Amino acid sequence: HGMQYEEAPTVTRRDFLTKWFIYALALLPVWFLEVYVLSRLKFFGVSPMLLPVAAVTVAVLEGSAAGGAFGLAVGVICDAVYHTNGAMTLGMTLLGAGTGIIAQYGVRQSLAGCLACSAGALVIIDLCRVVWRLAAGVAPLQVLLGVALPEVLYSLVLVPLVYLVFRWVHNRTQFATLF
Repeated sequence: HGMQYEEAPTVTRRDFLTKWFIYALALLPVWFLEVYVLSRLKFFGVSPMLLPVAAVTVAVLEGSAAGGAFGLAVGVICDAVYHTNGAMTLGMTLLGAGTGIIAQYGVRQSLAGCLACSAGALVIIDLCRVVWRLAAGVAPLQVLLGVALPEVLYSLVLVPLVYLVFRWVHNRTQFATLF
């Protein structure tokens, strides 16, 4: 008795839609940076993958359901950018949901947690690409790994930048959720 409970803020549908609209807007400069700037600044002949890092970052910050939904949206964009015919739509949805679960139960909503989850997601993406291309006989393993490793490392170097963008959105909209 005598204990006071603070009520959680009431989240309106408008708050929820505004939050995800802002996340979508935050994705635009990340996409632009990847497609139009960093694609010209090659490191060991490769460009970074920032769109998957964006999906993973939102999953770390927002959880499994939101991570899967944002991963689905990012996956559609990735399919267009990377010409992967639906593979990234499915893959990013699963990685977003899985990352959200890991973030809810295993890592903190921090840069370190985001780096760890991004590293795992990028390795999974490039491992799938390597296996697919090996099976198709596109190139030998050594050549494929010579592309995959620098791509993962280049992408990881840019995780803090992507994290800062989406952390800012999260901090400004953290109470606007349905879950």
